[in-house]
Amino acid sequence: MCGIVCYIGSRPCVDIILQGLTRLEYRGYDSAGIAVHDGEMLKVVRAQGKLVNLGTALEKTPLAGKLGMGHTRWATHGRPSENNAHPHMVNGVAVVHNGILENHLELRREIEQTGATFSSETDTEIFAHLISAALEKNPDLVAAVRQVLSRVTGSYAIAVIAKSDPGRVVVAKNSSPLVIGVGDGETFAASDIPAILKHTNRMVFMEDRELAVLTAEGFSIHEIDGPEITREPKTIEWSATQAEKGGYRHFMLKEIHEQPRVMEDTMRGRVSIEGSGVATELMGLDDLSARRVRRIVLLACGTSYHASLVGKYWLENLAKVPTEVELASEYRARNPLVDPNDLVIPVSQSGETIDTLEAVKVAKEGGASILAIANVLDSAIPRASDGSLYTHAGPEIGVASTKCFTAQLTALFMLAVHLGRRRGVLEKPRARELLEGLLKIPALMREILNDSEHIEELARELASYSNCLYLGRRLLFPIALEGALKLKEIAYIHAEGYAAGEMKHGPIALIDENMPVVVVMPTDSSFNRISGNVQEVLARGGRVIAVGTRGEKTLDALDVKRIEIPACLQELYPILAVIPLQLLAYYVADFKGTDVDQPRNLAKTVTVE
Repeated sequence: MCGIVCYIGSRPCVDIILQGLTRLEYRGYDSAGIAVHDGEMLKVVRAQGKLVNLGTALEKTPLAGKLGMGHTRWATHGRPSENNAHPHMVNGVAVVHNGILENHLELRREIEQTGATFSSETDTEIFAHLISAALEKNPDLVAAVRQVLSRVTGSYAIAVIAKSDPGRVVVAKNSSPLVIGVGDGETFAASDIPAILKHTNRMVFMEDRELAVLTAEGFSIHEIDGPEITREPKTIEWSATQAEKGGYRHFMLKEIHEQPRVMEDTMRGRVSIEGSGVATELMGLDDLSARRVRRIVLLACGTSYHASLVGKYWLENLAKVPTEVELASEYRARNPLVDPNDLVIPVSQSGETIDTLEAVKVAKEGGASILAIANVLDSAIPRASDGSLYTHAGPEIGVASTKCFTAQLTALFMLAVHLGRRRGVLEKPRARELLEGLLKIPALMREILNDSEHIEELARELASYSNCLYLGRRLLFPIALEGALKLKEIAYIHAEGYAAGEMKHGPIALIDENMPVVVVMPTDSSFNRISGNVQEVLARGGRVIAVGTRGEKTLDALDVKRIEIPACLQELYPILAVIPLQLLAYYVADFKGTDVDQPRNLAKTVTVE
């Protein structure tokens, strides 16, 4: 949600900032703005809507300077409008802000009592008023920002520029991501790596309750209420082109097609067929500590939650550990029972999801060991954990997660095999069979992706419906949930996923000729039972799209539309079966003309409550 890009250096900053904001569009936004210091004056231009509108506004009011900051806003306090867009400027102080101030009403009343007036409905403008007032007493911008941050409660990533201080940008964070980019004679800051990766791959990740001062020569980091901190930049291995469309119509389609490579990257250097095991960078999961684990709790939201549901099956069946899957937002909202022998696994693409991060803190306070599965190096959740298993998916720009989902599945499967071997409950020949099967999946993915015309044809028909059911059993039930979520997210079609055995407990009442049903039914141990569910749908006039194993003869006798996937080990069908569901949702959305990469009301990374 919301995006920040800052620059200070020797180059004109406007184009650099706009390009950076473009690379943050996937986070979701409804307005944008930019502030530039030209050495004498500090000016702000803002616009409601897409960045093209900000570009048009800048043509009418050009800005020139080598120090500036930009922002894309996702509305929390106040409706989408130009007045509510960031940056907010008061008496020569401009501020951009991601997050939510919890004590904004109290502070706003206090400011209004001094006779000051607000030009927006946002909580962010409070920062500008308070910093401006602090500068009247002490002209040091860093001291003013520190003073104000000591008074606010809530989440924030802020950047501040003052007319009176033309050589510095001050940034700070608490529970909202912010990264510093270190260039040659120039310094950047942004909400996410892709915004500035084109210019530098040397990044410094800020921690909560930290403040940084950016100059053209470099940066310094300080505790908000304490001393300076030394932290060396880390080198990011992603290439800038990984965040470009690469000839595909949409980022989402590109990312769907990247999944075979992503799986290979996530497995690379970790899967040992000879040793029939998984060599990972897992911290604290040696033989002894692995045997001490009495329960695993997976914490996640959205698509990561669906990946975790699949992971539960694998961890219980391969590692023989009782496993629970918790919605992070619900886990943190109650008083969960946490045991020191628990292994808590937060699963997050961004590593910054606020509900998951706060749930991790609850588990950690209870004494559990924390092992993060995340995609973004050194993001907040891995930093708060005892160990990390990174997926190597590269930047995912499309809001609807695809390649990070299959990367998470890959990581969870490897973790289940790893724990099974460490705990002595998974025999070496069986582990070898499972890992050999895993290594074959990328090639099978490519087969599906290279023969997707039939899926496109089915999507054209599905696009005419307003509702859809998805059914699956066992390991494929979470894939039904994920398929339904994708259709909702990007095509705006009401869709629900169900465990197929639950169909008779309610959903069957909805089935008629106007209710298409997508059934995920590869040939596995539950195939005969889910075939019976298909018969029940057909008997009531329902239209069925069956995702089944190539060559399955039983489907020949059924009046269903088929999407075929290659055969594989039944434990690994979830990774293959989700590919056609992603493509189906993508093509439906494309036919309907919706904004595939930036669906309405959604944000890539949910960093506010």
